[in-house]
Amino acid sequence: MTGTNNTASQHLLDMQNVSIVFGGLRAVSNVNLYIDKGELIGLIGPNGAGKTTAFNMITGVYVPTEGDIYFDGKLVNGKKSYQVTKMGMARTFQNIRLFSELSVIDNVKIAMNMHIRYNLPEAILRVKKYFTQEAEVTKRALDLLKLFHLEQHADDMAKNLPYGAQRRLEIARALATEPKLLLLDEPAAGMNPQETKELMEMIRWIRDNFHIAILLIEHDMGLVMGVCERIYVLEYGFCIASGTPEEIKHNKRVIKAYLGGEAS
Repeated sequence: MTGTNNTASQHLLDMQNVSIVFGGLRAVSNVNLYIDKGELIGLIGPNGAGKTTAFNMITGVYVPTEGDIYFDGKLVNGKKSYQVTKMGMARTFQNIRLFSELSVIDNVKIAMNMHIRYNLPEAILRVKKYFTQEAEVTKRALDLLKLFHLEQHADDMAKNLPYGAQRRLEIARALATEPKLLLLDEPAAGMNPQETKELMEMIRWIRDNFHIAILLIEHDMGLVMGVCERIYVLEYGFCIASGTPEEIKHNKRVIKAYLGGEAS
């Protein structure tokens, strides 16, 4: 049952006692998590801990069985994914999801559609407003591609990009929606150490230059500890710890459940 707390949160994102049950299995149980504007937050845990399930509830893919999720003071529960995107959230996926048969620039332009102000008849009739806004969108898309060093691939098919470039394109496409919160689901998956180092710098750069909050799921502990200001740890759907990277690094329960070994 949702709607347990009718008080809107002052945090940018606030999960309040959130649980979800699939066929009797509690995949996430009583999780409390918050993010404030401009924060860079990590969400870690072993495989099957409930991290991506939490992302899916935040972004409207799943509806919580219990508890409430607020974003920018508004209740998220029950909203569709496209509505959540319009609220100001964007995400990437563990397995890259691009429009592989479309060009690189079209992948970005599609994400900008929610900001288009011409209507269908104006598009069909090709009125001046249509051409003006299409030119603006194309320019903004190219500017975004330049920031991610993809402008030279603008007319290439997305599927022909190298793996690392596809990752950058997926992030660029998410940013094209002009989010207040960017959710990154294992962005370093499949990357080599040099690519991961570059990704770490990119994540910091995105937060600082786009002035947005970031919630990051990642298994690479060097990346998480290197960029995140606070970290939440899930195990079997429960949040077992939260705190700064230094606190998490020395938390005995986290070490036992996830990092392995004994606390120093």
